[in-house]
Amino acid sequence: MTFIKTILLPIHRKCLINQRRYLSSKDIRNIGILAHIDAGKTTTTERMLFYSGKTRSLGEVHRGNTVTDCLSQERERGITICSSAVTFPWNEKKINLLDTPGHIDFTMEVEQSLYAVDGVVVVLDGTAGVEAQTVTVWSQAEKHRLPKISFVNKMDRPDADFDKCVNDLSSKLDAKPICIQYPHKDERGNLSVYDIIRLEHVMWNPQSLGRVYKSEAITDENLLLELLDRRNNLIDQLSGVDDNLADVVISSEGFDKVTNEMIYAALRQATCQQKIVPVLLGSAYKNVGIQKLMDAVIDYLPHPQERNQLYDCFEKDFVGKVFKIVHDKQRGPLTLVRVLRGAMTKSMRLTSTRAQSETVGKIYEPLADEYREISTVEAGDVAICSGLKHTVTGDLLVTSATSLKNAQKRLQKQLGKQESAETTTTEDIETDLINEIFSLEPQIPDAVYFCSIEPPSVSYQNAMELALKQLQREDPSLRVSYDSVTGQTVLGGMGELHMDIIKSRILSEYKIEVDLGPLQIAYKETIEEPAVNTFGIEKEIAGSKQSVAITLELVKDSKELFSLHKTSETTNNLQALRPRTLQVIRKGCISALERGPKVGGQVVETQIRLHSVTIGRGTADSFLMAAAAQCVQKILSENETRLLEPIMALQIVVPSERTSNILSDLSRRRAVINDVLPKGDKNKLILVNAPLAELSNYSSILRTISSGTASMTMQPCGFSQMQSNDEDQAIRRAQGFE
Repeated sequence: MTFIKTILLPIHRKCLINQRRYLSSKDIRNIGILAHIDAGKTTTTERMLFYSGKTRSLGEVHRGNTVTDCLSQERERGITICSSAVTFPWNEKKINLLDTPGHIDFTMEVEQSLYAVDGVVVVLDGTAGVEAQTVTVWSQAEKHRLPKISFVNKMDRPDADFDKCVNDLSSKLDAKPICIQYPHKDERGNLSVYDIIRLEHVMWNPQSLGRVYKSEAITDENLLLELLDRRNNLIDQLSGVDDNLADVVISSEGFDKVTNEMIYAALRQATCQQKIVPVLLGSAYKNVGIQKLMDAVIDYLPHPQERNQLYDCFEKDFVGKVFKIVHDKQRGPLTLVRVLRGAMTKSMRLTSTRAQSETVGKIYEPLADEYREISTVEAGDVAICSGLKHTVTGDLLVTSATSLKNAQKRLQKQLGKQESAETTTTEDIETDLINEIFSLEPQIPDAVYFCSIEPPSVSYQNAMELALKQLQREDPSLRVSYDSVTGQTVLGGMGELHMDIIKSRILSEYKIEVDLGPLQIAYKETIEEPAVNTFGIEKEIAGSKQSVAITLELVKDSKELFSLHKTSETTNNLQALRPRTLQVIRKGCISALERGPKVGGQVVETQIRLHSVTIGRGTADSFLMAAAAQCVQKILSENETRLLEPIMALQIVVPSERTSNILSDLSRRRAVINDVLPKGDKNKLILVNAPLAELSNYSSILRTISSGTASMTMQPCGFSQMQSNDEDQAIRRAQGFE
């Protein structure tokens, strides 16, 4: 029997949107697409929009006409820079999809997007398998405890290897992949798919741009036996994680009585419990496999009611998570919100967790940079709202401060009951849960580069500061600070591409031709040995005498920044200090660690211990804070510190005959060669850790050495202490002598 399915595009986009009202959150799927750069995330998203009827034509990355890559910089470079939200219907369900960047410089975009989704689709390049950034985004999804589906893309290419990709999922990501499809190519190289569960052959019609596909029963006996063996293996794997399926297998003493519906139910439950990862395949560019992927999103990934139970402490009150902010020229700042409980309506008054009162303006359905106004958003859905002036990425929006306090009390009460019922302490778990729900500050990765930024003239200074403020509100990984020593505005970013994009956006969106100074490595500093010092100062300010004498100690410790050094001699002095005074001293001390004595890098792995402090009557808090900071700076300047430099992890793919040239060049760059592995028949994969200072413009150098045959990916992997001669060279370079 042959089953042919055709997806017809509607004449008007609105007619499909309004075919059905989504009354239940069970009809919604909030998903993110994650992958290494150039694995095909945006192309896959474009096909989903096309086959669902949301768009009338297929956008292509190389043509710069995709829906989700709406920034001019994205279309020029052919990469995703900012995550984009789109909404489309499929099989009488609603899918909210976030297309995320694959480049390591924009990993913060991925991190914030994961707060808004209930599951993810991890796209693999069928020719490369699990790559460096795949590991990064997988770890981010694991941190958010998100169920996953894997889609092996580019399976139409001759060098694609499906089995290797599946093995990579198991060996490199410690996942349990369950293959529900298997690839097939005819004599012309056209890709089709075997459905292992239904034992069918699914083929797409290329003349219809993949809208028409058919499923045929397998008639070849040898092929049917092979697929049946794969189906039995799938059932065997599933029965190991699903008790109901295991009972059927044991009672029937075989796999014959296991129905397709039983398999689907077991797949869904095990996927939602993060025990397995269903693996599908296709080719987004060749329009193969996308409809089956959308079916899998509906069938296997959880709906909102199956996730985020922690927010039940808000009961029926509204609560929403802000996961992205964009600035539109006509509408101003637009805030993307995932509604977790309650409903958000137009003109609704809200309070952020920063105690800022906000009023919702208009509400829009997300479709990248297109906006369709709607009146309300129910729990479990995603929407864009205007009018929020103070809210920043990562904020929680609630109906009122009272609602927030009541939710905190309910959660603490609930956790208290759990703790009394258990023998083991849950103090750490309680802290993690409360921080996860009510935390204000997103965890921002350390900058690896910084540079100065200057407007073309003084008249543009305010406009530049406003532009940077808006860009920083959109992108928390962009650091903007003012250097009081040089009088310059300093940007900190995740890489050369990140900084280049910021400059380009200021020019194209704000029409300011800013000048960026040379990129500087974001070194850090640390102390070598513990040191103690006393700092005393007396001054008369506005007729009032101010005096402070403070003794501090710096020790190597990465766990805590500030502590009290209580001994028999210092206990009385420290106990007499008021909590407010301690907070002022702590703030002054920690601020001094922001700038080290050698190159102005942040001082890390250092704890400040307060031994004693004597404060004169009438001394202002600001004077006390400054004295504490000066004491720390005095200790740092009088005692030796060491530089820590950022280290990058590189994956280099190079033809075997050119491997020796690459390795010789890396050895001159203070690189540590971790491994050289075979990749395919003719290539090698070189795994390297190298200092960022030695990798300036390295991608161009690599292409020169390999005559354009090598490729590389690079991502931060921590900091390392430098040798004395390398440190001296870094200081001279930072001071402009080299």
